[in-house]
Formats: sequence, structure tokens, C-alpha cells
Amino acid sequence: MSIEEIEAAIPHRSPMLLLDRIESRTENSIVCVKTFHADEFFFQGHFPGQPIVPGVILCESCMQAGAILLSHVAPGGKGAVPLATRADNVKFKRMVTPGDSIEIHVTLNERVANAFFLTGQVKLQGKLAARLDFACTVHLPN
Repeated sequence: MSIEEIEAAIPHRSPMLLLDRIESRTENSIVCVKTFHADEFFFQGHFPGQPIVPGVILCESCMQAGAILLSHVAPGGKGAVPLATRADNVKFKRMVTPGDSIEIHVTLNERVANAFFLTGQVKLQGKLAARLDFACTVHLPN
């Protein structure tokens, strides 16, 4: 899936669009890729001389992948905005630095009405870098 297709599925835009491409997608799972470049805005202050991707950015990458996954099953249409409502069991295992490419694996575990419960994993060179369980809803335009 190209950037244009990603932008058609979710409302995120640069500099907060944190996915480069979609590797694969099924009805209940998605795998995305993001490469972090040295000029990413958050590296300026996190941390000067020793840049590390903030954990919240890794979580947001998972949530954006989840939003794309849900774009085909959640109610919505033009103007619908996916909203994170919860993050649980968040664990960070490896540092991600400029030049690293991560694989983002998200699985839809359950749907209850307009609430979606997912699990995200961030992998760096095939090894777990971060994981989280999260929930979201889809805000419909008025």
C-alpha cells in the first residue's frame, strides 16, 4: 500500500504520519514498516547527541497501523477519525534509533459495538522492541 493509500485510509499527515508502507493485511491483522530518519522532529530533543525514538512514537505507530486495519471494518467514511481510548501492558524492550526500520504488527482481538481491542508489536531486526494492548473507537463527523 502506498503513502497515498495510507493517507486515504487515515487522517494522519506529516510530521505525525508514522508509517511508510503496508507489507500485508488480512481481515484481523496488518504488518507495516517505518524507517526513522535522522531529521525526524522528535530527535532534536530526545536526546541531543544520543537520539532515540520516543516510546510514545512507537505506540503511535502501532495505533496508526490499527487505524488502517479498522478503516475497512469500522463505521465511518469521509471525515471519520480513529481515537485511541486506552493503552495497557506497554513494554519497551529495545531502543530504536535513526536509520532503524521497524516492522509494526497489529492484530484485532475483539470488537464490542464501536470499541475495538487490538495488540501491537514493534519489531526491530526481527526482535521485539515494544508491545502494547490498545483500544480505540471511531469518531464520526457531525
